[in-house]
Amino acid sequence: MSLELKIIFILAFLVIILFLLWRRAASGLSNVKFQKQSLASKYGKLTEQFLPFLNQYPYDPQNFRFIGTPIDGIQFEDDGIIIMEFKTAGGRLSPKQQKIQELVENRKIYFKQINIK
Repeated sequence: MSLELKIIFILAFLVIILFLLWRRAASGLSNVKFQKQSLASKYGKLTEQFLPFLNQYPYDPQNFRFIGTPIDGIQFEDDGIIIMEFKTAGGRLSPKQQKIQELVENRKIYFKQINIK
């Protein structure tokens, strides 16, 4: 085998090794990013359960029921039932939450009693 061919094989081998190391590092970074987002999501869900107990909350927190998803909860008042979604830092409604808002605005909410025997 000629010297030039050996050098080409060695260079190709090094390129493959560097590529594999780069891929491993890139996937590790995306894994850290995913874990950070997941932790933030869990933290958000946990704090949402306590928001009705803040002084700024305009209703009686004892009448609030936490659901979690697709909306945060429901506030039961004597004069109405309020579907609640808490957002911070400029958060926006998800498409599913927007659909729920649309259904409420179009009065497409029903009460059903189901009797089980």
